Amino acid sequence: MQLKGFGDRLLIASHNRGKIDELRALLEPVGMPVTSAADLELDVPEETGTTFEANALLKARAGHETTKLASLSDDSGLCVEALNGDPGVYTADWAGPDRDFAMAMRTVEEKLQAAGANSPDARRAKFVAVLGLIHTDGSEETFRGEVEGTLVWPPRGDKGFGYDPIFQPDGYDITFGEMVADEKHGWTHGESTGLSHRARAFEKFFNAIVSAGPA
Repeated sequence: MQLKGFGDRLLIASHNRGKIDELRALLEPVGMPVTSAADLELDVPEETGTTFEANALLKARAGHETTKLASLSDDSGLCVEALNGDPGVYTADWAGPDRDFAMAMRTVEEKLQAAGANSPDARRAKFVAVLGLIHTDGSEETFRGEVEGTLVWPPRGDKGFGYDPIFQPDGYDITFGEMVADEKHGWTHGESTGLSHRARAFEKFFNAIVSAGPA
């Protein structure tokens, strides 16, 4: 399918295989051919923004400028109430250069314990995802999704990626790390609303591109 402003292929401007796989799965109903920054071995841009929106657009711009393709990027993170919203835009940085998320989850737990956050009410958090889109003509849009929940310890589940094993979304008794992809995202066009932050952001993106119509 070719949509207005997208050309014949969409770039997922990411090197994170977990994010790439999730976005590929979400994009499947669109029927648009996709590639990724990882597939094309593009340079990784430095994320200098102080908001999710700024970093999402920074990565999407870098991909578009190099390939001239319509470019879709994700910037997402975990915001913990008891930690004043940290790690926030620095969520990946807490995992270090080797992206050791087991270490990152331990760091979050240690900081929660130091803050005396032991009850579920004191361990509230949300995942935030912002999709940054650059059209072939260089115009820009962002789409934000959030999901609230509670942080659990010890981690549970080996599905998903990142901080998924410690995040239990509201209304569920299992973590994102215990959910299969269909359950975690919980979105089908015209049938259900997204559960994950990325699915909720993608739902807004999908509705926007469908309303734009074919090229």
